Amino acid sequence: MPKYIIEREIPGAGALTLQDLQAISQKSCGVLHNMGPRIQWLESYVTEDKVYCLYIAPDEATVRAHAEQGEFPANRISRIKSVIDPTTAE
Repeated sequence: MPKYIIEREIPGAGALTLQDLQAISQKSCGVLHNMGPRIQWLESYVTEDKVYCLYIAPDEATVRAHAEQGEFPANRISRIKSVIDPTTAE
């Protein structure tokens, strides 16, 4: 199943408290539970004003539906074509 990276513009994201992040995570997991097993949240990276989330989903529409149901921004959704790391150079 394809992987996607979602760019979410959230001003002040880097200043969110642990409690804020926990509440956002709980909301996301609740939406995912209701949507069923075809979409999975892998992890997210919080920066100063953005959150980058990795998901596995059958298509972009499913990722967008999760964002809409959770009322999360999804400013950019990109399908991951390849993954590389230092071992790729070997």
